[in-house]
Amino acid sequence: MFSLIKLAVAAGLAALASAGAVAAVDHEPMRIARFEVKGFAPSAPWSGSGAVAKASDGHFWADADVNGQRVRFLVDTGATAVALTPADAQRLGFKPADLKYGHSVTTATGSTRAAQVTLTSVSVNGARLQDVKALVVAEGLDVSLLGMSYLGRLTRFEATRDTLRFEP
Repeated sequence: MFSLIKLAVAAGLAALASAGAVAAVDHEPMRIARFEVKGFAPSAPWSGSGAVAKASDGHFWADADVNGQRVRFLVDTGATAVALTPADAQRLGFKPADLKYGHSVTTATGSTRAAQVTLTSVSVNGARLQDVKALVVAEGLDVSLLGMSYLGRLTRFEATRDTLRFEP
């Protein structure tokens, strides 16, 4: 009987998916977390969660509050860490003369050096984390990247066609 219920739920999810729906299923068996169907308003975001809309360039850009300052990030799940441009790092209060560029990193433009820093807080539309490790990349970044040292500490993040949501 239980396998018939699982089959019916799976068939229902497949039908919704083919109609343009997105379903997120938690790791617990058969527990449906949320549905969004094109043309219908999504349910309220998770309590204390952040959400960013996909930009016209096809990327997710996040305006974050970092140590009390606004920083614009390109969300990058391929970046191991939050990566700051030297200009953003300086605006956040990190003095270039105090930074120790002891890490070798590879960017899209090649190899460079980076200095490790700790961000007291990073908040994207309410999805706030404390003590986030980041790298100040000496050269090769045009924009700061919101990488896995932030994203990987979230309880969950979810992408749909138009929105990226974060749950702290």
